[in-house]
Amino acid sequence: MTITSNEGWNFDNSYQRLPGIFYSRVQPTAVADPKVVLFNHDLAKELGIDASILKDSADLFSGNRLPSGALPIAQAYAGHQFGNFTMLGDGRAILLGEHIDQAGERHDIQLKGSGKTPYSRGGDGRAALGPMLREYLISEAMHGLKIPTNRSLAVVSTGESVEREVEFPGAILTRVASSHLRVGTFQYARQWGEQEDLKKLADYAIDRHYPEVKEEEQKYLAFFKAVIKNQAQLIAKWQLVGFIHGVMNTDNVTISGETIDYGPCAFMDTYDKSTVFSSIDRQGRYAYGNQPDIGGWDLTRFAEAILPLIDHDTQKALAGAKQALQEYLDIYEEAWLSGMRKKLGMFGENEEDLELIYRLLDLMEQHKADYTNTFRSLTLGQFDTDIRLFQSNMFKKWHVKWQARLADQEETIEQAQQLMKANNPSIIPRNYLVEDALEKAVSHHDYSLLEKLLDALANPYAYTENQEEFAVLPPTPDRPFQTFCGT
Repeated sequence: MTITSNEGWNFDNSYQRLPGIFYSRVQPTAVADPKVVLFNHDLAKELGIDASILKDSADLFSGNRLPSGALPIAQAYAGHQFGNFTMLGDGRAILLGEHIDQAGERHDIQLKGSGKTPYSRGGDGRAALGPMLREYLISEAMHGLKIPTNRSLAVVSTGESVEREVEFPGAILTRVASSHLRVGTFQYARQWGEQEDLKKLADYAIDRHYPEVKEEEQKYLAFFKAVIKNQAQLIAKWQLVGFIHGVMNTDNVTISGETIDYGPCAFMDTYDKSTVFSSIDRQGRYAYGNQPDIGGWDLTRFAEAILPLIDHDTQKALAGAKQALQEYLDIYEEAWLSGMRKKLGMFGENEEDLELIYRLLDLMEQHKADYTNTFRSLTLGQFDTDIRLFQSNMFKKWHVKWQARLADQEETIEQAQQLMKANNPSIIPRNYLVEDALEKAVSHHDYSLLEKLLDALANPYAYTENQEEFAVLPPTPDRPFQTFCGT
């Protein structure tokens, strides 16, 4: 494997200083004819790497050559997938190492779709172009929405086909994350490692993500509480924009509090708490309305994994973990309620706020209103008379109460509108637009719509003219929209 000159990379490999059970050394499998089809100039600039050189470096982003300092590995982890515990690991992803930017921040650089690993479990280790473009688009849209997320640096087509139900063009995504430590990493350590392995993993995670808890008397309990807080606030952010992750297995719950794995995810159009898109979620386990509770379930599995570290006395450890978990829903509800107040232009706190919020959501659900565009209309004060919700007398009564709430606060209506604009996206990556853009790119090699959509989604709170066409509601579908995991 060729190693390149620096090109601005500043690699370290701290994860490999953990015990060897946590990874396997691997090499990306070379591909025939890589071509860069998407490159993230803004992210490259943030990372401090030379975009002018790397934007055409298909051989690097395909794994055909390695950046200086890279030591490729596949990470081992486990996970509860739809409630069932199993051994997992990076089956089609290879971690090149950790790039340290000019501010001293550490970023995992990972190739997704780069070939078989010891954890491929019979898979081919490859990825199709459509799902990799989709992850690039959605992860960058999430970044624009100011939601913690892994990001995408590049997508290359490989010049090879991958077999799923049929043949698809192959691709590799370069994924950037603050780390790929997961709840499932700790489950793996608890199940297949020694307690010393578990302790070293926890200390590593604390050093990397939560150094402020190092001096706490109950360090590992403080670590657990910090992860709980980040996850609760993350899921509240998902709910506030109508994002449905689709596969909230414990291997997709990051210790850093970033959103990761954009397989069957999608954004909700019509407001309905039972909305689910994933083709494999037949029971609705990961439906929109279930996400907060599933977050708590996943964190309970995390507690089980690190229980021996919290206290040597099992009963004391259990008591500490239970008390921390009881705070999860309080943190979530506080973050969600604060976010909803902002979406409705409310400063301060009134006792009637919660009732006002839930009443609006009930009316939206009854009238099958679009989630994003309802808040967009409230923000702009523009109510389409063709929308059933806005025609109803109950909404008009609600609107009077809401306006009275806004008039009762010290801040002006203009200030309330600015607060709403900062918290209600003008656009989201609508499912029909995403599918249209991917179809044009994959089937016709036309990336114009995808690039236009990416540009508009870079700041979804801008309310600019170029966003108007992407705020149009989708046509009435002839069947429910479904997403697929891409493996």
